[in-house]
Amino acid sequence: MKRLILAGIALLFATSAGAADIRVLCTNGVKAVVEELIPRFEKDSGDKISIQFEPSTQLRKRVDAGEAFDVVIMTTTLIDEEIKGGKLAADSRTFLARSGLGVSIRSGAKKPNIATVNAFKSALLAADSITYATQGASAAPFEVLVAKLGITSALKPKYNLRPTAAEVGEAVASGTVELGIAPISEILPVRGVELVGPFPKDVQSYVEMTGAVSSSAKQAAEGRKLLAFLVAPANLPVYKLKGMER
Repeated sequence: MKRLILAGIALLFATSAGAADIRVLCTNGVKAVVEELIPRFEKDSGDKISIQFEPSTQLRKRVDAGEAFDVVIMTTTLIDEEIKGGKLAADSRTFLARSGLGVSIRSGAKKPNIATVNAFKSALLAADSITYATQGASAAPFEVLVAKLGITSALKPKYNLRPTAAEVGEAVASGTVELGIAPISEILPVRGVELVGPFPKDVQSYVEMTGAVSSSAKQAAEGRKLLAFLVAPANLPVYKLKGMER
């Protein structure tokens, strides 16, 4: 019996010693998906994931500053720029999913009609207040769209902006702001808010999320396995459930 116990302890330590600690930097845009899938990966692989969530723009600053990490997930544009700069391994580039932009309101509030471009424009003009994340990937496409619709000056007094989509959700949930603009994947997980709907098809924009391994990753092989796991066919339904599409 003593030998069996000692053998079991030795096996436990051997397994622990072989487990990798994978450090991940991840954009908030795919947070809901990753938070659900990571525990499955840890269980299957025995590896441990240390993950931090921030807007892609903030993650890029950390990558550029030379911070140590194994995997980063950001908007596709920023991933490609960092690959060109030599910070990320080009052959590890893995497209995860994309999310369309949507409009949120406080739970229980009357939903405006945004089914058509004209209805969407009217809803924006009728709103008392509007918010979107200045650090988020939805800011630029929304600002471009507003300019194309010719309502930039009309909406400017209505803006009550927040740095991140999480803070946008909090402002809408509290009733501080009437309408919130964010990727659908960052609206659905927020308590106290409801999705009015996606932007009309003719003016819809998508925020794409892509992952890659650091050129100086300590756990490069394990990082690649993580990215492969995140896009495995068996996990694709999770993306759809969280408001994203492949």
